[in-house]
Amino acid sequence: MSILYTVFAVICVLVAFFLLLPFLMTFITRVIPERVKAIPVTDPNYKSYDYGCIITAYKNAEIAKPLVQSLLKQKHTNHHIYLVADECDISNWDIEHEQFTLLHPNPSLRLKAKSIIHAVENFVRDHDFIAIFDADNVAHPEFLTVINTYANNGHLAIQGQRTAKNLDTTYACADATGEFYKNYTDRYLPYLMGASAVISGSGMAVESDLYKDYLSSPEIEQGKHQWKKMLQEDKILQNNLLFKNARIVYAWDAIVYDEKVVSGDQVATQRSRWLFSYFQNLPNSSGILLKGLFGLSWNQFIFGLVTIAPPMFIQLFLGVVLMVISYFVDIRLSALMFIAVALWGLNILWVLYLSAVPKAIWKTIWSLPMFAFNQFKGLLKMGNPNKNFKHSEHTRKVSIDEILNSEKKG
Repeated sequence: MSILYTVFAVICVLVAFFLLLPFLMTFITRVIPERVKAIPVTDPNYKSYDYGCIITAYKNAEIAKPLVQSLLKQKHTNHHIYLVADECDISNWDIEHEQFTLLHPNPSLRLKAKSIIHAVENFVRDHDFIAIFDADNVAHPEFLTVINTYANNGHLAIQGQRTAKNLDTTYACADATGEFYKNYTDRYLPYLMGASAVISGSGMAVESDLYKDYLSSPEIEQGKHQWKKMLQEDKILQNNLLFKNARIVYAWDAIVYDEKVVSGDQVATQRSRWLFSYFQNLPNSSGILLKGLFGLSWNQFIFGLVTIAPPMFIQLFLGVVLMVISYFVDIRLSALMFIAVALWGLNILWVLYLSAVPKAIWKTIWSLPMFAFNQFKGLLKMGNPNKNFKHSEHTRKVSIDEILNSEKKG
């Protein structure tokens, strides 16, 4: 019985640790200032880096028009835009510009990594940095300007802030709530602590040679033949960078707007893909954590801790279940789990406050349990990726001017 108790106690302590970790990081970083200085364009050391902006579209090129237009309106003008329209009808495409290239691969590629490689192979010139966008994104006019500030500070991998472009449904608000929270706890906090931010999947810029090295990695080559069982490209990229102990910084003010889910079915489908990728990536997260621990790398250690942490709804489920069970085993363990769950929940509210989220988020925060239930449904779809992992359909076609006007109105 003593062995069983010890195992149970260790499990409780581990779950409590991961529940408390975001709160501890939030508390610690309240006293750590950000150390990125703004280098004015008039400074003789300022460099206007050249960005290759790659957009990957699948079966829907029209949704990318607002993004292309927003990139053409960037205040930082040293860039070129590449739209890879895979299996898309481009007969009505009407945007032409000297800074824009439309690519229509034949045969079709059906994989984001292949689309990115296709764009790189068709670059009109060598670029200093490669920036990646999803077709449903829209870039703030100062996105590249802010990214360039971080590049001028010597950073080679820069993740921008991805935020919601639509808060028109309860599910969209719940989805946005999760992203606001993760932006803060998985990206901003590790960055403030001198470690690496988790990559979002779009809205980031990486130095060209580093990015091309990732594209030629064995993981990408293997992924080309795994179809939907391939580890998500963003995880391969961050693993590739962190195993080299490169640092991914987080640019809070480099904003990219992203479409949020609008239904429970979309939540279950999208989260099943993300959950599959989380479990698939655990060996890499563990490897980075151990590499940081034994190699005394703060960057790798903190990043490993953040990426190995279970998804939020799994943490909460385990915390509540262990709290109830431990009440009948050891009241001290039950008290520990209660404190951990309570501080975990309070930290969510604290982080949303610190992130200055829109009023719509606070009004729909009651919907988070419903959102979590659909994530549980996503767990049941993980068994057959090729059947259940469907491409997310995007329908919210909103211009950058409409988004900015909406923000001004509050």
